[in-house]
Amino acid sequence: MPTDLARHALASCLAAIAIAGVQPLAAQDADAPPSLEDLIPDSAVSDPEAWAQQGTDAPTEIAVEDTASDLRAETAVSEIPGMSVAWPEDVVFEPLEPLEPETDIVFADLLADVPQIAFDEADLEELSDTLVLGFPQKEPPFSERGDFIDRFEALSTIEELDDGDENVAQLAARARKDEELLRTLLRVYGYYDGEIVRTIATRDAGEEAADQRPRVRFDVIPGPRYTYGAIALGDLAAAPDAGDLRDAFEIRPGDYLQSDDILAERFDLDRALGETGYAFAEIDNPELLIDHERVEGDLTMPVRPNGKYVFGEVVSSDEAFLSSRHLASIARFDAGDVYQRSLAFDLRRAVTATGLVSTVGVEAREVSPPQGDEPGVVAMDVTLERAKLRTIAGAIGYGSEEGVRIQASWEHRNFFPPEGALRLRGILGTREQLAGVTFRKNNFGGRDKVLTVDAYASSIDTTAYDARTVALTGTYERTSTLLFQKPLAWGIGAEVLATDERNRIVDGVARPRQTYFVASLFGRATIDTSDSLLDPTRGFRVTGFLAPETSRTEGEQYYYLRNRVDGAFYQSVGARTVIAARGAFASIQGADLVGIAPSRRLYAGGGGSVRGYGYQAIGPKNEFMEPTGGRSLVEASLEARIGTGFFDGAVSVVPFFDLGSVSTSTTPDFAEIKMGAGIGLRYATGFGPIRFDVGIPLNPEPEDSAVGVYISLGQAF
Repeated sequence: MPTDLARHALASCLAAIAIAGVQPLAAQDADAPPSLEDLIPDSAVSDPEAWAQQGTDAPTEIAVEDTASDLRAETAVSEIPGMSVAWPEDVVFEPLEPLEPETDIVFADLLADVPQIAFDEADLEELSDTLVLGFPQKEPPFSERGDFIDRFEALSTIEELDDGDENVAQLAARARKDEELLRTLLRVYGYYDGEIVRTIATRDAGEEAADQRPRVRFDVIPGPRYTYGAIALGDLAAAPDAGDLRDAFEIRPGDYLQSDDILAERFDLDRALGETGYAFAEIDNPELLIDHERVEGDLTMPVRPNGKYVFGEVVSSDEAFLSSRHLASIARFDAGDVYQRSLAFDLRRAVTATGLVSTVGVEAREVSPPQGDEPGVVAMDVTLERAKLRTIAGAIGYGSEEGVRIQASWEHRNFFPPEGALRLRGILGTREQLAGVTFRKNNFGGRDKVLTVDAYASSIDTTAYDARTVALTGTYERTSTLLFQKPLAWGIGAEVLATDERNRIVDGVARPRQTYFVASLFGRATIDTSDSLLDPTRGFRVTGFLAPETSRTEGEQYYYLRNRVDGAFYQSVGARTVIAARGAFASIQGADLVGIAPSRRLYAGGGGSVRGYGYQAIGPKNEFMEPTGGRSLVEASLEARIGTGFFDGAVSVVPFFDLGSVSTSTTPDFAEIKMGAGIGLRYATGFGPIRFDVGIPLNPEPEDSAVGVYISLGQAF
């Protein structure tokens, strides 16, 4: 039994081997070879190990006739076994002649557009301790590399990490975002086949392994830069001045592609349409189709000019409040002028600046369409809602030179429509009392032209004089405002007043009072090239004032000419510093000092003059050391407005130096020059800087204070 089992097992193994390499026969016949079990000898079954060690018989050699050795080149075909075709003896092969090279064949340079990359020679830009940009592409050069780096540095999430707080996990997460940012920026500049290779590694920050810190490197391979292919601008060619409009869109086929340029040029084209009469022009969003095979992008931006127009009439929605005629007078266009969108927007700003409306809208409305070469006409519809027109205001303050001061006013801004304001005001203080009424007509006779009539009675006691005055003043001026700063502003006016004045009482000694009746005509003009009324950083200002006056006092009539010139210059130095300089000259020609009321003489000192000294404290003095005023004045100031990083750059430090001299003669004699210096702070707000200055007199008199403090809105000059 065991012998049969062994035989059967061995047969199974051999059968498996046979299956692997031999195909079985179909069926056995009488001549069929013995079965696999019959071929296994009994000795292999009884003692398999001994049988396996016997080895195998030598292989039987099979004789194969070597016919290949008889096949020679010179053997005739008829002698080759199995071939009966005779070799043709008359066939002769001509020798092959070498081919001449074709000189006119141009082979394509398959590597012409392939960027040349050299990682080991990459230009590196180390943006921080944890972030490095590599630029391994040598050809073609990355032409926008500088701006590309600046943009990436401003938007990078890795750059937001505080130095020393980063770890590998944080960097890995942010590196993925920065990698996508880099790809986006490449596409912005027209590199649509660009590649970014990101590497995060550690660098030695010390000898210990614990001090090793992670670092991210991005290798930027921009590849070829795409250009603009076809550019389709819709119906722009149908516009009457299509050539000029097309020139406003400064993108041409073949220019390098950059998505920023598309947006900028779309804005320029829209502005050109709006400024040349196309009141209803429309521009659809641009679409860019990238063709990677051509390395180009086709731009489509449908434009519909929709006809050219001129201005018609201005129509108010509230005739009783702000009439159409008044609105037309403050517009910077006349009927028949070519429509300009900026002038329509300017009209809206002018109506807002009146302070009489809470909301305002200005819309173009078609009156007649274009006909052939004739433009259409649009009316400007002004819709407005009235604002609250009455205002009550008040202020309470204290100053070392003024004492306690309470001020109050009531105003109706449209008491006499349109834009006729009535204002009542009063001041109650330890050194000043005043009651006055003012009529003001804005935009009277034209844009930003103001007529003002002011009547008041006041009593004022300053360091220099004590005056009780009744006055009536009228002015007509072209003003420069925060909304509409103008290169030229002017004003003319007249004034009549009666004033009873005397020098101050000192140590109980009272000087006699003297009454003056004064009439004056005056004019002033300002040339202003500065960039701001309250906080200029560049440019200059020059203001001239001229006032012929007559004064009657003590039975005598005096005639004289008051004049003054003020100039200021501003220059930025670096990113945060402004150097500001100021000079002033004034004189009174034609009358002795006694014929000029003390309140109309010249004085220096104070926050807008020579800081460190009191208001009107500089000048000739009498035996009681009171300023008596003079007939000529010279002032100069120099300060540096240095920005800081405090409060997001809102705070500035301002060292300053001032000097001034007042003389009794009509020309300065510089007998005494007072100087002051100090330092100030400026805090920038949305409506201008708040000023805080501390000044020290450098050559004070015994009666001068040791320090002067000045707080106001706006710069000193």
